[in-house]
Amino acid sequence: MKKIFAVIAALLMTAAACFTFSACQDDPNVIRVSEVTHSIFYAPLYIADKNGYFTDEGLTVTMTDANGSQNALTAVMTKAADIALSGPETVVYTQNEGKQDAPVIFGQLTACDGSFLMGKTAEPDFSWDNLSGKTVIMGRPGGMPEMTLRYVLTQLGYTHSATPTGAKQVNMFTDINDFATLAATFTQDTAGKYDYCTMFEPTASQQQALGKAFIVASVGEKSGNVPFTAFAATPSYLKKHSKQAQKFLNAVKKGYDFLMEKDTATVAAVLAKSFSFDVTSCGYVVESYKAISAWAKTPVMNEKDFNFMQDIMINAGRLKASERVAHSKAVDNTFANAV
Repeated sequence: MKKIFAVIAALLMTAAACFTFSACQDDPNVIRVSEVTHSIFYAPLYIADKNGYFTDEGLTVTMTDANGSQNALTAVMTKAADIALSGPETVVYTQNEGKQDAPVIFGQLTACDGSFLMGKTAEPDFSWDNLSGKTVIMGRPGGMPEMTLRYVLTQLGYTHSATPTGAKQVNMFTDINDFATLAATFTQDTAGKYDYCTMFEPTASQQQALGKAFIVASVGEKSGNVPFTAFAATPSYLKKHSKQAQKFLNAVKKGYDFLMEKDTATVAAVLAKSFSFDVTSCGYVVESYKAISAWAKTPVMNEKDFNFMQDIMINAGRLKASERVAHSKAVDNTFANAV
């Protein structure tokens, strides 16, 4: 009897979940966002949520941490989410796969690499020449953080070597796929296997506060403007829910305006509601990202920057020159232009 009741309970739970999912699907004003990761790097999105800008637009927005750009885009393609906040490179990959109704970018959020190069000790006089003969944990191969840093190192004349010895040789280590594992691997490296790694905020500041790793440089400041994170959805979703997509971007833009116009303490107080650390730490991170102009002033993704991103992908060996995707195919600026 216990087994029978357990089966009945499971069926009822499944039915309830299906009903809830169906209800959400039937309500066009409910938007499910799958985000690449949860970081203050995406501050305008969280401000729009906590300040009620989505509600003002008549929307109910839910957010889920996908732990990776590809996972976020997969959620959209399988209809487990409506909008992905991901690296634009995943849209290029998907477009090249020739899949039907492949997601397109409809709004840019960040304008440069948001990761920071971390060292084992403080280096107030850091020079990129310090990487000669060192090992750097780069991040997930094929992701924008790894590819952008690789581009920076290539432009500086570095070549990869698993056992670097000479000048301009560096071990570009790419065997770790997620951000949490990357940080833990670096800070727990008592054998001195790794010399540097990249981290996003708030992890970078948190590790520095603990004295386990130290920010020595900004990758984004060195690389310059590049589309780094953007909102993507399938063309069919954008066509069917054009009003909701427009309202969504309108709210995010209000979040950006608040971020730029208000003082750091006010902004930090709002962002702290979305994170498990104090207002002071939030404020420090906001200042760090403002210093490198991390957030896109407009959600419009221009063709020049989009093509530069593909240059970075080609440099990393993740895209052939013959596989370049046209800006007009991968980007729909209709809603961004209206904002």
